[in-house]
Amino acid sequence: MNLRAVRAIYLFEMNRTWRTIAQSIVAPVVSTVLYFVVFGGAIGSRITEVDGVSYGTFIVPGLIMLSVLTQSVANASFGIYIPRFTGTIYEVLSAPITFFEIVLGYVGAAATKSIILGLIILGTASLIVPLHVAHPFWMMLFLVLTAVTFSLLGFIIGIWADSFEKLQVVPLLVITPLAFLGGSFYSINMLPPFWQTVTLFNPMVYLISGFRWSFYEIADVSLEVSLGMVTLFLVVCLLMIRWIFKTGYRLKD
Repeated sequence: MNLRAVRAIYLFEMNRTWRTIAQSIVAPVVSTVLYFVVFGGAIGSRITEVDGVSYGTFIVPGLIMLSVLTQSVANASFGIYIPRFTGTIYEVLSAPITFFEIVLGYVGAAATKSIILGLIILGTASLIVPLHVAHPFWMMLFLVLTAVTFSLLGFIIGIWADSFEKLQVVPLLVITPLAFLGGSFYSINMLPPFWQTVTLFNPMVYLISGFRWSFYEIADVSLEVSLGMVTLFLVVCLLMIRWIFKTGYRLKD
């Protein structure tokens, strides 16, 4: 493996984050805190607890997941789109580096940014409400899997998009709505039976449910199912990226 090339791509993307730290870190944290204040204050005054957990505490895992998956998609899609837009991607493609090493550099940096952001939000939330992580290992596992999986999805979107407008279509019209409807601010058990069944077709449910279980040992679906769905999504994204590099889709035009 060409570790020097992977390191170069990774460090370049990470340096871009520190140059735009207000946009990359501060803005998502502030937005999440506002969500917490609005939803925790307005709805929390009417819904005192969910499954034995105070509402303000209950929504913390959902808010972390909401930020992590949206920022993972945004970081990875923007990271690969800019080299395509400027034409510098051809220098990377002509270098003695495999597609796996290219993906490892770009996706690794995007996932790292999202994980750092998630941990910052977790630390910020702990200053506002009492938090207890029942299973730290599973919490970090779901955090890493979510960041990597949606960074891969963002990488695919960044290759597919041929304009800045398209770059925003999927995150705004698909990812964010699904995250809001995936149990970020409520338990799907609070829904009527028909809508509970419909919600199970939303992949975000499994991410948020598994992550919330690592905090409070309460979940809308079993841990095994959540882990299996995340892994399946990860494998599908990897296969799609392999096909993209094999065929040169949107890369060799």
